[in-house]
Amino acid sequence: MSELNLRRLRYFVAVADTLSFSRAAQELHIAQPVLSRQIALLERELGVVLFDRSTRGTDLTHAGRSIAEDGRQLLRSAGALERRARQAAQGTERLAIGFMPGLLVTPIVQGLRQWRAGIRIDLVRTGWHDQVETILDGRVDLGLVRLPVPHRGLQVEPLFREERIVVLSASHPLAAAEDPSLYDLAEYDLLQSPDAAPEWREARLARGLPMPAGGDHPHEVEIKLERVAASSGVAFLPVSTARFYTRTDVVARPVAGLAPSAVGVAWTAGRDSAALNRAIALAHTLRASLTTERVLDAAAVPDGP
Repeated sequence: MSELNLRRLRYFVAVADTLSFSRAAQELHIAQPVLSRQIALLERELGVVLFDRSTRGTDLTHAGRSIAEDGRQLLRSAGALERRARQAAQGTERLAIGFMPGLLVTPIVQGLRQWRAGIRIDLVRTGWHDQVETILDGRVDLGLVRLPVPHRGLQVEPLFREERIVVLSASHPLAAAEDPSLYDLAEYDLLQSPDAAPEWREARLARGLPMPAGGDHPHEVEIKLERVAASSGVAFLPVSTARFYTRTDVVARPVAGLAPSAVGVAWTAGRDSAALNRAIALAHTLRASLTTERVLDAAAVPDGP
């Protein structure tokens, strides 16, 4: 086989994601005949047909489906290689750390600077939708992630677990309850995927309530809380996240039977550097100080005499 052309692979992924040659051509800013010709060349290089084209539209063949994620991974790795090469050319040791809402990287940053004063540390705030993507494409070297995450292309190590709670509008019928039950909460819309709270889904099925149609659930905590405050539904959050985003029009309540949130560290499989290894070790050593819950609790304790 000839050397794989990354440009053609990028074109393939664009069509695989849109299942439309015309939309993919628009996104890539190229003419559709050019795109079709490049895909045909890629199919010839690989010796397989990647797309079924018919009057009903475009679909991936079995071969196309089987390599689509590999193609995305190769493109992410190529992008990561370019970033690291440019960073290395600057001559400054650098580490980018990603973190999910409610988690803190300050203890790790302080530990790294004590270890090596000249290191440059970049911080990247991530969300459910990109906490893995930012690692795989090289924007982040080490991520504090909320588990589970897909392990493909990653090395993942668990750190700790923390309680999850429900957030409700201050005017919600259950806001006065000290510990609302999953059975009661199942009556209300969930402002996140039911996969994120299977206990809510089971309680809803136990009550004989229909499952809501799949919706466009917000990824950002801020938007979730805006919808909660507007009485559009309820959401389950790790306690540190809920504490960090405290607001007067939203209340947080513990829920019995709700599985805890697991936190881990993740980095690209095969990566090995002194700074990365030190950051991983610090994450394990300092795991008790990596959530805003503990910081807020400590701030609430009055100073001694």
